[in-house]
Parts: sequence; C-alpha cells; structure tokens
Amino acid sequence: MITPVQSSNSSGPKGGSLFRTADGKNLFITFALVTSLFLLWGFCNGMIDILNKHFQDSLHINKEQSGLVQSANYLAYFLMAIPAGLIARKFGYKGGILVGLSLIAAGAFWFIPATSIGAYWAFLLGLFIIAAGMTCLETIANPYTTVLGAPESGATRINIAQTINGGGWILGPIVGGHFIFSGGEGANANAGLSTPYMGIGIFVALLLVIFVVSKVPDLHVEDESQKSAEQKVRLKPSSGQLVTIGVTLAIVCGLLYFFIAPILGLIWVLLNLNPALFQPTKYGLLVVAYIAAFILVSKNWDMFRRKHFTLGIGTQFLYVAAQTGIFSFFVNYVIENDPGVTKMQASTWLGAIGFGLFMFGRLCGSAVISQFKPHRVLAVYAVINVVLTAVCMGGGKLGLYALFGTFFFMSVMFPTIFALGIRGLGDYTKLGSSLIVMSIVGGAIAAPFMGHIADTHSMRVGFVVPLVCFVFITIYGAVWQKLENKDREA
Repeated sequence: MITPVQSSNSSGPKGGSLFRTADGKNLFITFALVTSLFLLWGFCNGMIDILNKHFQDSLHINKEQSGLVQSANYLAYFLMAIPAGLIARKFGYKGGILVGLSLIAAGAFWFIPATSIGAYWAFLLGLFIIAAGMTCLETIANPYTTVLGAPESGATRINIAQTINGGGWILGPIVGGHFIFSGGEGANANAGLSTPYMGIGIFVALLLVIFVVSKVPDLHVEDESQKSAEQKVRLKPSSGQLVTIGVTLAIVCGLLYFFIAPILGLIWVLLNLNPALFQPTKYGLLVVAYIAAFILVSKNWDMFRRKHFTLGIGTQFLYVAAQTGIFSFFVNYVIENDPGVTKMQASTWLGAIGFGLFMFGRLCGSAVISQFKPHRVLAVYAVINVVLTAVCMGGGKLGLYALFGTFFFMSVMFPTIFALGIRGLGDYTKLGSSLIVMSIVGGAIAAPFMGHIADTHSMRVGFVVPLVCFVFITIYGAVWQKLENKDREA
C-alpha cells in the first residue's frame, strides 16, 4: 500500500521540500502517483486531435461536422464537472479518482463494438464517456496537486504535473496516428481505432487496481478570505446583487446558447431525432440551465463574489477554446499551407514537434513560474501568442512556424489559470475546481466555430478565434493581483 512519507523535518513547507505540508509530511509519492493521471488524460486528448481529419475522410463529413469530436469531448466536461465536484466532496479525492478511471475504461472498451457499428454517433458516444471520466480526474487531480505542499508553490506543482500531461499529448497523436491512419479503406477505414483504445482500457484497468490499494489522503486548503466562518455562513446576496446575478447569468446563457445551439442541431440531425422536438428541447434545456446556475451562484455567493475566481472561469473557458481550435485543426492548417505533406506526416509533426514544444514549454514554465509571479508570466505568454496567431492568419511557411510557436507559449496557461482561479478558496476549492473544469466547454464551441469559418473562408482566417481569446487571457493576467488583493480584504 502506498502511503505518504512521514518526514522528521518539522520546519514546514519552507523547510526545503516542494511537497512538504505545514505539519511536516512529505507527499512526493502521492504527487507522483497522481501525475500518472495527467499522463493518461494527456494521451487521450492527444488522440482526439487527429480524429477530425480521420473522420472527414472515413465518414465523408465536412470540417464543421468533424468539430463534433471536440464537442462530444468538452460537452462531457460541461455536464460532468458539477457531479464530479459533488463526488469529490462526498467520497473524497480517492473516490472521485476511482469513478473517473472506471468511466474511462468503459468508454475505451466501447470502441471495440463501435468499430463494428461504424456510425459516427457510436464513436462520439465512446469519446463522451471517456471525457466524462477525464472530467472526474481533472476536477480532482488539478486542485489536489496545489495542496500537496505550501500554498505559494501550488502553481509550480501543477505546472510540473501538467508537464507530464504534455508527455501524453506527444504520445497520443504519434501512437494513435500509427494505428488510425494505417487502417483500410471504405468499410475498414475505422478498423484501426479499436487497437489504441483497447490499450487505453487495459492501462486504465491496471491504474484502477493500483489506486484501490493505495492511500490517497484527503487534504484541505486554507481559506484566505478575512471574513470569519460565522460571517461566511450568513453571507447572502442582497436584492440588488440578486438582480445583477440574474442579468449576468442571462447574458452568459445567451452567449452559450448562441454557440451551443448549432452544435445541438448538428447532433440532432446526426442522431436522426424528431425535428419537431428540437425547438422545445433546446429552449427547455436553456431554461433549466439558467435556473440551476442562478441557484448555484446565490447559494455559494461567498465564492462567486471573489472576482479573481469568477473571471478565472471565463478566462479558462477562452483558453481551452483557443487551445482546442489550434490543436484540432493543426493537421488541416499544415496541409492547407503545404499540400505536399501527408496526413500521417502532419499527425507526427503534431505529436513530435507541436506537443514536444508544448511539453518543453511546461518544463521551462515550471522553472519560470518558480522565479516570477505566475500572473505576470501568464500575461506575457498570452501577449506573445496574440502576435503568433496573427502571423498564422497570414499563412505560408512563416505562419507554420508561428503555429508551432503557439504550442510553447500556450503550455503554462491552463495550469496557471487554474491555480490562480482557485487560490484561497478554502472549503470552496472542490466546488470551485469543478466549475473551472466545467469551463472547458469552451473547447466544444471553438472547434465547430473555427471549422465553419474554415469551410466558408479558409483555415487561416479561422485563427481569429484563438487570437481574440489570447487578448482576454492577457487582460486577466495583468489585473489578477489587484483582483486577488481586493478579494482577500473583502
């Protein structure tokens, strides 16, 4: 049974160890075990980004329709994030991890019958189930790494773990591309999908056994707000604040509706559902989502009033939208700018060069963030990516080089935004983490939207989507310290 190592050094987290808690425990072994989960979901996500081009050819669909690959993946994050947070609250970090691994194994093994069915919906269902499991893992593992030591070094630990995640992103398209793009033609075009996903299922089953017999301590984080516990219990939004909450949520739901409704329409047609039920279902879901969001915000007002957290949710939404758009249409962009490159070569470039730079960027970023304030690093990296995506829109060889550059400077954004967003939430950390993971739904929106622009204009023009996202990320990094200081004093 794996247990955290007890240290005789009682000097606290500043005693020299990145993984030492205030009571002297050294949690490096626990951290190492949890980082295996980062490798796993990195590999799964890396494979997803080569499926767009594969399904475009094997199922004869356009770029917008192929964007449903990302939609199935990230809509699962959107729907599963809150349940994952509730599971973590009730059963602890370990219970949530076991649920997540079980779902991933089930989704991976589903690909065996899915290849026999051969329909797009069957593959999307498998991706949805796997993503539901990954949601549990990300909701738990990301915040868990930030509490396995001193709070001030949380951003460094999560960046180290995300570096291992980058290794999975590298292996995903390389290993997946070898099997997927080497498949047959016609009816056998999707036969190569079963082997890599069966391998994932077996690996996850082994991980499941390891976590069952291992000890994963359920740690808690300090609440940095200066309000007393009694004040927080009494804290409720005023009438004016309730009106503001209602209006704000109406705007947010309206924006989400504008982007998600077309995706729902694509799914409705794909599943050949009754067209007469589409409109009432669409608006019914919108009303339910609005009511649920209003109740959630008003019941947890002490958390939502912290602007560094609420804006962190929006910033993560935009970051994942940018990342997903760039990753998922990498192969299309390369082939459009260099027609002599094959799909196999492009998928290899994605894994070896693109995700190689992504992993190297996280490795360097961990060192940079340990020396400089994380929010400043985030702002600088985002500014650089604004410039690089603008160059991508110009196309040509220079655009291709700029595309590779975006991987390096995107590398630290997700873990850094995550760590900045949940900083000082205390008992709200698990719920706050689930909401930031929920914002990953931005990836479901970006892929079909960029695909639509690419179908209408060109792949180059589609890069305006990540460009706009990086502008907002820059602003969040620039103002985070002021927001956090005000939230701490409130």
